[in-house]
Amino acid sequence: MRTRVRGWRWRRSPLRRRSDVVEAWTVLVVAVLVLVGAPLAGAAAARWAHDEARSVAAEQRAERHRVRAEVVGTTDSLPSVQAGGQHTYRATVRWTEPDGTRHTATARVPADTERGETVDAWFDDRGRSVLPPVDGSAVWQHTLTIGTCVAGGAVLVVVFGHSLVRRVALRRRMAEWDRAWARTEPEWTHRRA
Repeated sequence: MRTRVRGWRWRRSPLRRRSDVVEAWTVLVVAVLVLVGAPLAGAAAARWAHDEARSVAAEQRAERHRVRAEVVGTTDSLPSVQAGGQHTYRATVRWTEPDGTRHTATARVPADTERGETVDAWFDDRGRSVLPPVDGSAVWQHTLTIGTCVAGGAVLVVVFGHSLVRRVALRRRMAEWDRAWARTEPEWTHRRA
């Protein structure tokens, strides 16, 4: 039958070794780092990622504009996958600006779009077809992903460091026990070393 004595590494005992004390302090430090440090690192990374994603989204909204365009022809035979898993084709679209000028360009349109339908197309200032600007849900998704990955990575680093400290402490503990046994064994077995 096995019994556990809680906190035995903290009490004075002739069996307690210095490696036991180091390991006990390491467990305490690991607990604090995992319970406090990792969430703080994740929150700090998430805040940074949120600010960066919001600035990218604002920049994209400033340089991209949406037009309502009529599909006049298709140029792709195979669909591609756009952000959000939506299948799109390249198609020729035509629209009229508010000042009356007509434009024709190639843009990505949903895969089920027929010729003659009106779709939303996004263009940059140079008239190139671009993806729509990042929306608020994508910003939050990016924020949560970065925060979770950083917190998880911090936990992994702490646990890996703890395993290294435990391995070194175990080696030292075994070396201390071997030295103690080398001093004690001749008295018990009446052998000469």
